[in-house]
Amino acid sequence: MPDSRNLPPRNLVVTSGAIALLLWICAAARHALLQSNAYDLGLFDQWIWLVSQGLPPISSMEGVHILADHGAWALYGAALPYRLLASVQWLFASQAAALSFTALPLWWVGRQAGLSPRLCWLTCGLWWLQPVVFNANLFDFHPEVWVMPALAGCYWASRAERPWLWFALLLLLLGCRDGLVLVVAGLGLEQALRRRWIWAGAAIGLALGWLALLNRWLYPLLKGSDTGPKAAGALFSYLGNSLDEVLINMVLRPDLLIRHVDWAGGVVYLLLISVALAPFWRRISLPVLAGGIPLVVVNVLSEEAPQRTLVHHYSLPVAVIAVVAAIDGLALQPRQPVPWRRFGWSVVCWAALAKPWFFTGPYLERLHQRPAIQQAITAVPAEARLSTTSYLVPQLSQRKQVSFPRARRDKTQLDQLDALLLNPLDPGWGSSAQRQKQLLRAAKAAGWTCRNWANGLELCQAPEG
Repeated sequence: MPDSRNLPPRNLVVTSGAIALLLWICAAARHALLQSNAYDLGLFDQWIWLVSQGLPPISSMEGVHILADHGAWALYGAALPYRLLASVQWLFASQAAALSFTALPLWWVGRQAGLSPRLCWLTCGLWWLQPVVFNANLFDFHPEVWVMPALAGCYWASRAERPWLWFALLLLLLGCRDGLVLVVAGLGLEQALRRRWIWAGAAIGLALGWLALLNRWLYPLLKGSDTGPKAAGALFSYLGNSLDEVLINMVLRPDLLIRHVDWAGGVVYLLLISVALAPFWRRISLPVLAGGIPLVVVNVLSEEAPQRTLVHHYSLPVAVIAVVAAIDGLALQPRQPVPWRRFGWSVVCWAALAKPWFFTGPYLERLHQRPAIQQAITAVPAEARLSTTSYLVPQLSQRKQVSFPRARRDKTQLDQLDALLLNPLDPGWGSSAQRQKQLLRAAKAAGWTCRNWANGLELCQAPEG
């Protein structure tokens, strides 16, 4: 571990704790305001709850095993606190803590680079002011957020010549999401640019080995087919339906890339992820920045626009990489005064690109519905097989079966349900008023008992027996 003389000061630990508490409050408030969703908070909450109850961890929304989603074995650890108290607040609190306390390993990296304590504080501030950090905390829950401190620790371990710690941290990264193979491969690319061939080979080999393990064994075993990572077909359908097809066509069919990729959106995306910290980068920062190439390239080539925003979590590892690159730039003059103008620019970028103002408008849209919704939620039996709106799924996801009616290709069948809790006036993400009205009419025709509220919410329950 770092030399005791370079340990973060107590004030930094306290500040990190205070910011973690603030982030937790923001995430919990968004959830209380009924702005969280089935994807992804409800999805992960149900999986983890099922594990904590000793039940098969197969999502009723996706129909897949917890490990068949992203190979995130770290989710099993989250089931331990769920045994004490099953609550999504564990997810919010752990996510907020991971984001805030990533500042501590970044402090170590700064001290390792010879930065003065004031510049180390600056780098921590740069991390907290990354717009994607605040936004990812609000965007439901994603397990890769847990390992942002580990990603920052990878840089300290590699520079401190601690290969086993570095490798262990790489393994931890892979345990939180299959997509982090891109980050691990990127760390290997950085080591290659530094001509540390053994380190580079270890990282790239680990990334390729883990991807092969998932693609050739784990996913086919759990899904009962030859399907590989679901992101391959979902994000790159224009290149193929499997990981193999995507990789082959990416090389042999560049015309597909030219025709289908949103290149203008890609340029804007590159600007968004670099604008806040580019003033701190120098030529010496390039090897670290190169480590983000695999992830950035995939985000640019994806046909899913959310991959290229700072609202979602997909660019969070890039934020760690960007701050470490800034540390290297600052290390050219490790005792310089704090560059307040450049720091002020980062503050401006946070104000422009982070989304705290959502709490003054978009997040308040369902505030008036809360009393009715709370009454309806209380009336839903704990064991009921339920279909509800996407924004109510995470309020009711701790059960064996929960889903939401989709606008297209919906497979919801009344004979497989015990209750419907729908609101055609506010159908939520991924659903439609037409589909919800259709289900409610079918339930009433089948003799289900229904209750409605003034805001358009309806609760229908199947007859007993």
